[in-house]
Amino acid sequence: MVKTKKRLELIKLRNDHNWSRKDVAELLDIAEITVRSIENGVRNPGTKLATKFAFLYDVKVETVFPDIFLPDDDTKRIIQQNKQKIAE
Repeated sequence: MVKTKKRLELIKLRNDHNWSRKDVAELLDIAEITVRSIENGVRNPGTKLATKFAFLYDVKVETVFPDIFLPDDDTKRIIQQNKQKIAE
């Protein structure tokens, strides 16, 4: 089973605005389950949707999704680098 990492900053931003997941889903014109999946780290948004989230909360996309847009938090990249180190 793959462990997921909740996107706590994204959840915090939503809560700071006193919005429910349903509110965010309606504002972004997406399904509520999509908001939940993205917040829980089960699903990654595409570039366009990530940008919409950032615009909605008036923050940089890297702030909302550091696990996707910041190389140090990119788990896929980290795993590949570790595999390379082991192979050496």
